[in-house]
Amino acid sequence: MPLRSFSYPAAFTADAEDFLVVRFRDLPEALTSGKGEIDARRQASDCLDEAIANRIVSALDIPPPSALRKGERLVSVPAHTAAQAALYLAMREAGISKVELARRLACHESEARRLLDPKHRSKIERLEAALAVLGEELEIRLRKIA
Repeated sequence: MPLRSFSYPAAFTADAEDFLVVRFRDLPEALTSGKGEIDARRQASDCLDEAIANRIVSALDIPPPSALRKGERLVSVPAHTAAQAALYLAMREAGISKVELARRLACHESEARRLLDPKHRSKIERLEAALAVLGEELEIRLRKIA
């Protein structure tokens, strides 16, 4: 299975009021801005988090990140959201329902539902266990912010 990433290329463009407008070409609904670089990055990560969460709740596709283009910067979703998105995609690809996930985890269906609920912060260990029963392993990497 291919390695999944939840770091998306974003264009940061200065506007007339010294705000940085941030756009994600892979997720056109994700649009935000921030005052200065640090605030724009924080707003971009939050916006990306909301866009991915909405796609999970709405049962929509989550596209893989495109290759980074000149002038773009990578923005990552929070680790918890990346784990939920990975589980969501693994379940879709395997054709596994929440009922079947619960059976494989030997838990109630309500717990399996919560694993995919963006408003519920399941323990990362539980998300790892759910990924494992689907033959996936969560890997966390660090990179310098450019």
